[in-house]
Amino acid sequence: MSKTHTAPAGVSRRDLLALSPFFLLGIRAAGAQVVPPQAPKGSDLKEELTAAETEIVRNSAMARDLENFFGKGYSCAESGLMVGLRYLKKPEELVWFACGFGGGLYQQDLCGFLTAGAMVLGVHAGILALERAAARRACVARVREYWQWWTSEAPIHCREIREGRQDLKVCNRLGRLACARLESLIAQAAD
Repeated sequence: MSKTHTAPAGVSRRDLLALSPFFLLGIRAAGAQVVPPQAPKGSDLKEELTAAETEIVRNSAMARDLENFFGKGYSCAESGLMVGLRYLKKPEELVWFACGFGGGLYQQDLCGFLTAGAMVLGVHAGILALERAAARRACVARVREYWQWWTSEAPIHCREIREGRQDLKVCNRLGRLACARLESLIAQAAD
């Protein structure tokens, strides 16, 4: 006799699976409750940078470079990876790795700027003067920091970020902030 596993009412199977690492972390922490941070809902996301965010973007080469790609023939994921490749002085042809990740895997799922960030941090880990295992640990730590930052700023799914919007203003804002955050994480790893 086999058991059928279903998600609780009101929770999609995909969302339940996405949260499963948090449940596992809770178990590993010997009962400590792990609650993912509450990001603003898609409809509550700002489309324009605040004065403080404008300053952050102004001080980031990666964030400034994003305007050369996003909305100019490059998807969110391609744009994010491209500015990372240029910043790290890696071949721009590698941008093709991000081709299928734009627009939330073209399903309005996991945000392309979020996935591109993980790719950029992976490329950066590959150039660290560390043994492979140490470079991987450094990458995992930075990806976790990036994930935590992202989930405090916005939903992880494209459809939630773009909720009710026809233009890409909210994506442009988040992309610029994401690039600035990635540049900061890369600088931290270099220290």
